Amino acid sequence: MPEAEIHIREVRAEQKRGGSTRFVVVDSAGREYTTFREEVAASVEGGEGRRARIGYHEQQRGRFTNVYLDSVELLGEEPKEAAADEIAWKTAIDAAPYLLSADAVEQETSAEEVFEKLQPFKELVADDIEAARDGEDDS
Repeated sequence: MPEAEIHIREVRAEQKRGGSTRFVVVDSAGREYTTFREEVAASVEGGEGRRARIGYHEQQRGRFTNVYLDSVELLGEEPKEAAADEIAWKTAIDAAPYLLSADAVEQETSAEEVFEKLQPFKELVADDIEAARDGEDDS
């Protein structure tokens, strides 16, 4: 059984004509994994926007290849969120001479004052990084 690590973009349940429920997991690349097994679907509950390790198998049906989901293990929080915060702080520190007054750069300024000046800039940078990454996931 092949395994993959994916970013879950969407999880949905579709009612079939025969009364069964087909569960569909869509990854960030738009690839769909399906299962009719409720225990597998339950393990992906609350997984939208998270990374997961999945087990799956493929089955050829005429011209189509169905990809069936066999197992799902939701992984920890996105490491990129922490990375975005770290990148934003580095950017804010690099920009400090431009964000602080000339006096603040030349004189000894308290850490609290520097933090108050840099924090809003850092938040803007982190938000921009997250927005750009969300845009990549949507493509």
